[in-house]
Amino acid sequence: MNADRLRPAVLALAAGALAAVLTGCQQGGAAAGGAVPSTTAAPATGTAAPGSGGNTGPSTAPTAVHTVAPVVKKPVAAATSAPASTPTSAPKPAPAPAGAGCVDSTPGPDEVDPHEFALYRIEELDGSTGKVNLVVQHGAWGCGSPDSDGAPFVVTGEESRWALDQAAYVTATNPIVTGTENQRIGVQELIDWVKAHPDSGLVFRYQVGDDGAIHRLEEVFTP
Repeated sequence: MNADRLRPAVLALAAGALAAVLTGCQQGGAAAGGAVPSTTAAPATGTAAPGSGGNTGPSTAPTAVHTVAPVVKKPVAAATSAPASTPTSAPKPAPAPAGAGCVDSTPGPDEVDPHEFALYRIEELDGSTGKVNLVVQHGAWGCGSPDSDGAPFVVTGEESRWALDQAAYVTATNPIVTGTENQRIGVQELIDWVKAHPDSGLVFRYQVGDDGAIHRLEEVFTP
């Protein structure tokens, strides 16, 4: 009698225990299931997610390398300068031209001055020519003597005639004009003086024009 009363109670307790065990198993399974890692792997670094419009593979773009060309400097020549203690040398004098200097005898052809002559007379020509003839003699300057006033002009060769343009530039000094400075005079004034003092032998420096006539005549002052 007592055993029959206890049986339902024991069954009830067993059923409750079984239910508790089943509940625990279900909870443990869920917990264990939650610890299982997901089978979906996260995309690797540099890989675009599907649908993003980018490449699906890893990025392979090379890194840009900037190369700087070396700067080549040209060598600069060092400036050279004379030592401060070295004095500056004076330029050497130019050598005297051939035939320069004085002569102590009758000059030879290579000693004759081609730009100077001694004037002796003037021959007037027809006015239509626009010229007159100078009767002259070439030569060279002598060395002179210590007691003389100046060097003489030593003539050589025969007299010759040179045409002088009537419009030539003529200058004269003592004795044609007063003073030792050259002064401009006219050709007719020169003609008048030479006619009044023939064979004076005054020395003149001359220049010839394109027509062969003398266009510049300047007296050389002699004491």
